Amino acid sequence: MEQSDSLVGKKNHLAIYGISFRTFWCSPMPNLSHFVVLPCGDRSLNLIAYLAGFLACLATCQVGADQLDLRRDATVQAVEQVMPSVVNIRTEILLDRRDFYYDLLWDFFGPYYRQRPPESTYSLGSGVIVHDSGYLLTNAHVINRASRIQVVLHDGTEYEAEVVAGMTDSDVALLKIIASEQEGSFKAIEFAAEEDLMLGESVLALGNPFGLGSSVSRGILSSKNRRPPSEDQPLDVAQWLQTDAAINPGNSGGPLVNLSGQLMGLNVAVYKEAQGIGFAIPIKQVNEALSSMLTSERVMGFWFGARLNAAAQPPQILEVMKEGPAYEAGFKKGDRIVKVGAVKVGGFFDLLRETTSLPKEATLAFTVERNGQTKGLSMKWVSEESFFNADLIHSKTGMRLQPMTARLARHLGMESVRGLLVAEVESGRPAYRAGIQTGFVLLECDGEAVGDLVSLARKVHLADTGTELKLTLLVERRLGRLMTLGKATATLKLE
Repeated sequence: MEQSDSLVGKKNHLAIYGISFRTFWCSPMPNLSHFVVLPCGDRSLNLIAYLAGFLACLATCQVGADQLDLRRDATVQAVEQVMPSVVNIRTEILLDRRDFYYDLLWDFFGPYYRQRPPESTYSLGSGVIVHDSGYLLTNAHVINRASRIQVVLHDGTEYEAEVVAGMTDSDVALLKIIASEQEGSFKAIEFAAEEDLMLGESVLALGNPFGLGSSVSRGILSSKNRRPPSEDQPLDVAQWLQTDAAINPGNSGGPLVNLSGQLMGLNVAVYKEAQGIGFAIPIKQVNEALSSMLTSERVMGFWFGARLNAAAQPPQILEVMKEGPAYEAGFKKGDRIVKVGAVKVGGFFDLLRETTSLPKEATLAFTVERNGQTKGLSMKWVSEESFFNADLIHSKTGMRLQPMTARLARHLGMESVRGLLVAEVESGRPAYRAGIQTGFVLLECDGEAVGDLVSLARKVHLADTGTELKLTLLVERRLGRLMTLGKATATLKLE
């Protein structure tokens, strides 16, 4: 009792006996968490009780809304953000070939397109829009046999599309939706930072397979450096992302995204000998492919003479070729292009859109940012053929080459040969010392097929004096009246 009397003396109301209590609640269905108990004799506690009851009432009124919001978690929000950027890609006319790409297509889509009659539309994969003007990414193996490409958006709208560039070694292709300006812009996906990949983080594989509707699967990022199953590694990709998110048939070329809705990679393949293992091309390699593909040389056939970083915003100069138009205009490594004319450039595709929309004879005005200051530069497009041509090759090798046209091939009895004909060899020059003769056909240079003068001239121009080139040539061999064609190799040292 002494302890109780002491408590009463200190007005500790929780220890007073015989006091009546009030109970407050505001929910139609009482919940113990909403009860507030207080003694009648303390006004300050009464005020606190009323406030607590009011707050509890507000929380109860929101129960229905909270239950609905629980369903719209990070996964749902990411899907809602990204899905308008995901497209189905339909192609027409596939050539009947057997190689790695044929097997890949057959494994993914054989059960579907075996039922299709010849010349019909085949739904072969997915893609993702990367710029509001209609540029989109997919896998090169999805479109590399297509004579016609159709794109179906998330809402069912159909467009024709054209190939801007593609690289089989990286299996990345860039397409452009053919649409009028009146049809508005497209919803583009946001790119993730190249190194912002966390093992074990949740990822989503999205697609629009076969034009049947949107597809989403969820998993985790299992590995950042898995090698793909391949046939002698024809894709030359050593570091793909691995995920256990199901990459279903038709999802190839669609986006692999994080829970922020950012593009981490392009879905590309599944491992046939295992369950639940899929692969995606990481965003870093996608950016590298774009930097190589999206050049004025590839897109327009004009020489710019500089390589840009596709991931940088605004675009950044990575390399400037000496004697090139960009070099002559004053561009330097590290420059960021912030404007074309009066138009601000936010990213790589903005730059591409603005430069390709100008007339070919126009003078291009650029504003670049260098060391914190802006500088104006101007240049004109230069045709590649005006610099990268037979004359340049002759100046460094001493041999004059010419394209192997169909008429020339028939005249020489080499209809199936693809290469460059050696039309002249200058005595005492590198080609002469390498044993090359007039009439030989150049097939390969350093293991790469020689398709045209421009590509070979660019390679020769970039090589330093004294560089040795390994050439593969087609030569005639005569035994009496019998003539045969055979391959020979030669090493040529550039002047």
